[in-house]
Amino acid sequence: MFHWLEKHPFFFAVAVFVTVAFAGLVEIVPNFSQASRPTIGTKPDTILQQAGRDVYIENGCVSCHSQLIRPFKAETDRYGHYSLSGEYAYDRPFLWGSERTGPDLHRVGNYRTTQWHENHMMDPAKIVQGSIMPAYPWLFKKPVDIDTAYATQLTNANFFGVPYNKPIPTKDGKTTVVKMGKSVAEAHALALAEAKKITADMNNQDVKDMVASGKIPEIVALIAYLNSLK
Repeated sequence: MFHWLEKHPFFFAVAVFVTVAFAGLVEIVPNFSQASRPTIGTKPDTILQQAGRDVYIENGCVSCHSQLIRPFKAETDRYGHYSLSGEYAYDRPFLWGSERTGPDLHRVGNYRTTQWHENHMMDPAKIVQGSIMPAYPWLFKKPVDIDTAYATQLTNANFFGVPYNKPIPTKDGKTTVVKMGKSVAEAHALALAEAKKITADMNNQDVKDMVASGKIPEIVALIAYLNSLK
């Protein structure tokens, strides 16, 4: 057989290609499969975080900010550990982005606080010298759309198998549960409870009063989402 292949270069080349391709698949595919699984500590967005993600998309934040840290020293020194594919297991759609007019935000929750985001979204140039980012004052007044966020969670749970209401491993070896409301009313209650924790660290009294009255401004949901990016 081998002697015959040696006398027929074309078939020899085909045999080599098939052998190398098969070996490559055996080596590579399992790694891809493993890498695509949720990284330990990765969990779905809460209802408020999902609503904040919708605000992020609606206001075009992905046009200027990526959420993909590449494995280069210049990237990791500035933004933290490079991004892993399993960290996006519950993201729909992905918000990798292709532009960096502003910094990457994939790990922004590790180094920015609620108050920082509050002040920055109201007047970016005042917080970051030379910033060309516009201000977003309407986020402090416009109520967030919890109904749509809840519909997104239902879609994720029913069609994509996102494990809401199930124990999820954490990096410290314990487990956590991300609750999804059994109804729209329960989803609103969960979001409001989380919003109150966020506003406890905010200074804007109008926002505090709005949440106290049972309404959640978009800024609170957006901050909840940004704080979750770690």
